[in-house]
Amino acid sequence: MTSLDGKVALITGASAGLGAATATLFAERGATVYGVARDTDRMAEVFGNVPGGRFGSYDISSAEACAQAVADCVEAFGRIDVLANVAGFHQMRRTAGVTDADWAFDLAVNLNGPFYLSRAALPHLLASGGNIVNVASVAGVEGEVYSAGYCAAKHGLVGLTRAMAVEFTREALRVNAVCPGGMLTAQVTDFSAPEDADWELIMRIAAPRGMMDPVDVAKTIAFLASDDAAAIHGAVYRVDNGKGAD
Repeated sequence: MTSLDGKVALITGASAGLGAATATLFAERGATVYGVARDTDRMAEVFGNVPGGRFGSYDISSAEACAQAVADCVEAFGRIDVLANVAGFHQMRRTAGVTDADWAFDLAVNLNGPFYLSRAALPHLLASGGNIVNVASVAGVEGEVYSAGYCAAKHGLVGLTRAMAVEFTREALRVNAVCPGGMLTAQVTDFSAPEDADWELIMRIAAPRGMMDPVDVAKTIAFLASDDAAAIHGAVYRVDNGKGAD
């Protein structure tokens, strides 16, 4: 089993879904976790299973809030070894109906936030020889219907991962990405499709083995964050229950 003993991990989206599963799994494997999300009530429930962890409410679309989250983590635990950018947002919309506000929000949460957090955490991660794990999506390596903003942002996050990996080739810092397929989270199971949507196109999202448990994706994040992945840098891992094998 992958060990994260002694590592301090800042994990976004820690109030629910994959972020909550990642925070819980990291703690089980020995990490000290600082959780970042907006809903502190839900994080309080999650962190009942995260011994020694702390959390705070931050809007990751704000550069100032991201810098504060990093500063608070370092103040609490003295260092950061892992930044796991898990938080994300996806809502299906027809492209012609995407408003300026919709577009800006898709990019703010799914791309700007991971960049702001990475930028703020870099000095600490370079000092610790740490790593960043960005959670993109299969929508970051292919197209998905009614998801122009989400796809654009997640493709951008894959590009950010690769660009940083090249830039930091000569340092100990590692930067990798995970691209999950459909998981059994509220964001997926409670989604709403546009009116008169083409369900044949929507069902292209489905994997042949069905929806995944978020814990299965969290295990890949934990592996990439661990010393077992010391030789992995600039990788983009699909964790999609066979969707990429189509």
